[in-house]
Amino acid sequence: MPSAPADDLLDRLATLPAAAPLLARLRASDGVYLVGGAVRDLLLGTEPLDLDLVVDGELEPVTAQLGTPVRSHDRFTTATVLLDGFSYDVARARRERYVRPGALPTVAPATIDEDLRRRDFTINALALGLGGADRGRLLAVTGGREDLECRRLRVLHDASFADDPTRLLRLARYAGRLGFAIEQRTRELAATAVADGTPGTVSGPRLGAELRLLAAEPDPVGAFLSLASLGADEAILPGFGIRDDARAELAHRALALLPADGEAPDTVIATAAIERVPDALARQLDEWGFPAGRRDRIAATVRGARALARALHDARRPSAIAAAAASAPPELVALAGAIGPEAPARRWLNELRHVTLEIDGDDLLGAGVARGPAIGAGLAGALAAKLDGCATGRDQELAAALRAARELH
Repeated sequence: MPSAPADDLLDRLATLPAAAPLLARLRASDGVYLVGGAVRDLLLGTEPLDLDLVVDGELEPVTAQLGTPVRSHDRFTTATVLLDGFSYDVARARRERYVRPGALPTVAPATIDEDLRRRDFTINALALGLGGADRGRLLAVTGGREDLECRRLRVLHDASFADDPTRLLRLARYAGRLGFAIEQRTRELAATAVADGTPGTVSGPRLGAELRLLAAEPDPVGAFLSLASLGADEAILPGFGIRDDARAELAHRALALLPADGEAPDTVIATAAIERVPDALARQLDEWGFPAGRRDRIAATVRGARALARALHDARRPSAIAAAAASAPPELVALAGAIGPEAPARRWLNELRHVTLEIDGDDLLGAGVARGPAIGAGLAGALAAKLDGCATGRDQELAAALRAARELH
């Protein structure tokens, strides 16, 4: 899509609910800029997800105008401020120096022009003045506007990926999300960084954070395909990734089956890791800093997907589908359905798992069933009968439950 005229940016920004309190409080403030992806998205005519600010000067006077910071990070001279229910990240303009590949940078105060030159890609090295003499002024590194017009991803210098290898994952994210082409020299530098093993210089939690962002993209399959085109997925973890049409189709089918209460990012990561040994995968997810719940869900999905696909293939009745899938999270059922028969997986996810009984354990106790395993067996039998259409209403459910409880003995 064509980019918007630069002189329309402030008006376009003013239409966003989150921008109104900023523009009102910063109208007279010199040296405060909206930066990065928000400016890029405004130029592309789309709505920014986040409004990040950079201050060319001392940070404290600006944060004081906006409100008390809820978080401050002294090392990078940054703060997070809440204002009228909206959250903003505010940073002092800075330059960066990397003491070794993959390390966090050493930072020092700098001008806004220097701050833009330290960024990842030219299309993100943009700033829009919000107040004072620079209000409405658009700043861009050399080639930034042109690359945006041409829908092209370009790093700012040859050491970019060596300095920060997580930019390889961000390159894949932007290529997948924006549909931009990767400039040839940038692709060559990425290939060199992968061949040199630079992804291995990054800490596990930083890689994990970038992978979670990649999997949360609007088109996560496209983002993972972009990562594969760079060879970075194999460099991160051998056998991990979505590298071909078959794996991409598997991911698309799983996402199509996944219900609203399922976790799409975890389903994508499980698909990318389907060939990994589940226990080893769980350890790797730990190293990547995945929260325990997500780690366990992804590992369980990889561990059980093929076996559940076989069980669903053999299920002939609704009760058999329920017996196969009852304890499985929706991500596992979706991936199993993508591997094998979609119809029973879809029926479980969309219909059968929501079926409940009108009776409960107290009804069985009242009917003379002793406390213990017979109660559970009775309720399970009643649910199977209801799923298969053999029990309707409380009386028939209770009769089916009593039969099942007696059969236990």
